[in-house]
Amino acid sequence: MDISTAQVGRQQELTNRFNEVRQLTLEICEPLQPEDFVVQPVVDVSPPKWHLAHTTWFFEIFILKKYVSDYRLFDDDYPFLFNSYYENEGDRWIRSERGVLSRPWVKEIMAYRSYVDDSMLQFLKTTELNEEQLNVFEIGLNHEQQHQELMVYDIKHILGINPLFPTYKRSNLPDYQPNLKTNWLRVDEGVYEVGYEGKDFHFDNEEGKHKVYLPGFQVQDRLVTNGEFLEFVEDSGYGNFNHWLMEGHEWVKKENIRAPFYWIKEEGEWFYFTLGGKEKLNLDEPVTHISFYEADAFAKWKGMRLPTEFEWEVACKLHSPEIPAEANFMDSRNFRTMPRVGANPQFYGDAWEWTNSAYLPYPHYQKVDGALGEYNGKFMINQMVLRGGSFATMANHIRPTYRNFFHPHLRWHFTGFRLAEFT
Repeated sequence: MDISTAQVGRQQELTNRFNEVRQLTLEICEPLQPEDFVVQPVVDVSPPKWHLAHTTWFFEIFILKKYVSDYRLFDDDYPFLFNSYYENEGDRWIRSERGVLSRPWVKEIMAYRSYVDDSMLQFLKTTELNEEQLNVFEIGLNHEQQHQELMVYDIKHILGINPLFPTYKRSNLPDYQPNLKTNWLRVDEGVYEVGYEGKDFHFDNEEGKHKVYLPGFQVQDRLVTNGEFLEFVEDSGYGNFNHWLMEGHEWVKKENIRAPFYWIKEEGEWFYFTLGGKEKLNLDEPVTHISFYEADAFAKWKGMRLPTEFEWEVACKLHSPEIPAEANFMDSRNFRTMPRVGANPQFYGDAWEWTNSAYLPYPHYQKVDGALGEYNGKFMINQMVLRGGSFATMANHIRPTYRNFFHPHLRWHFTGFRLAEFT
């Protein structure tokens, strides 16, 4: 179908956005060596090569195969190899064994990306996308942005367990004056609306807008720092069961956890692995790579608690409804957490924030039919909600209502927290 003249500008915009998202994935891979692309140290980490293929598979299966009548798959085996968890799309290779896929080669995966990109650009050029197609296209872009962030997590894990502590990319950090003063942001008792309402892109787990009652509370205007968390570590916080949930304490004992992931103690000094290599622990940066259990235990050690996801959202909308210019997202390519600067509350970027809320559906949640209905809803059990984004999140991908979710013991991703208390 030929597109109308009025749609040319719109279709060019979609083309530009597609190219930008796809190019960023390749940019993230630029510092890697061939051997890095296939490593899978633990089940939660996927090899970079797999991410390159899976994000391509998404566009091939959910757009090209469905909406282009004469489209031919690049390789008939790829839907089996690079499907992640979509039961509606058939059998798939086991997640824990993605690292054994030495074949197809990286160069073949790059050829796959080029083949699908060319087909997608032709589709965008010749098709006036209807509402359904546009929605799937938007999900595809956001899906790849999520995997870009996962790739940064996974690359850090792959390099961080290497005894050589290799450098991924050194940051060109700007001069800054840390602002570690703690202000408390108050929210009065009342009934508030949470959840997404509007026509712009959002995920189904953000729907729909509804009322919640909140007692009066206050939250810190910044994230807890490495220096503050170090006090917990040195006060034998990991060894005192009184601070811990039972499940968390069992996890600490079983895994012999004594500090956040990537922290290293050598000759009485603390270091940590960053994407710029091993460095002396920066006490002013937000602590990251901690589990929900650790965040919860620290809060109890301080005589406080974690905010719920509703408290976080309401406080964010009241005290920082717009993303400030200094927010640390992927856009700045810092590839690390940074000390808070300026006077604005620190709600966006740096590290995802654990909340004290289980990941559950909102009232009237409706799962869409088909494979895309598996995107969020099937994971609404045994996970905790995180808010705010990290330094590996693109700024245009985040909003106050965005709900991330992970299991409470995981900590290879970029996770931090703030404290809260009732007033």
